[in-house]
Amino acid sequence: MTRKAALAALASTAAPNANELAVVLADDALLRSLNADYRGIDKATNVLAFAYADSKPPPFESDALGDVVISLERTADEANNSGLSLGEHLSHLVIHGVLHLLGYDHGNARDAKTMEELEIRALAGIGISNPYVPESAVKSDDG
Repeated sequence: MTRKAALAALASTAAPNANELAVVLADDALLRSLNADYRGIDKATNVLAFAYADSKPPPFESDALGDVVISLERTADEANNSGLSLGEHLSHLVIHGVLHLLGYDHGNARDAKTMEELEIRALAGIGISNPYVPESAVKSDDG
């Protein structure tokens, strides 16, 4: 599942020939520690991405992109609270993390929109519907 999502993220972009990246499934405690150490934010988060290359945007000097670290504990809670399957939400977070490794960010509205569109395209490529559509916008079978 994570391999399929990572490949979908790479396919949704004009990514370089990336041959290596790692997806680490961890718990909230590790994500909190990493978030505090590397971002100065002392709280857990669902996904962090650590790119191996300092230069952004691509192309990178190496085929190795970096590490995507996901709190499986938080991912399961978020999936449960949003009515998604664990697999769907995990796939979304893998795609989100890989896009970060490729230099995409969501620090401002324009960049967030670009990243969201790439996520939606990658998710669609593996048969997962748009997670950004509000639940109220999804019509029921009887409506």
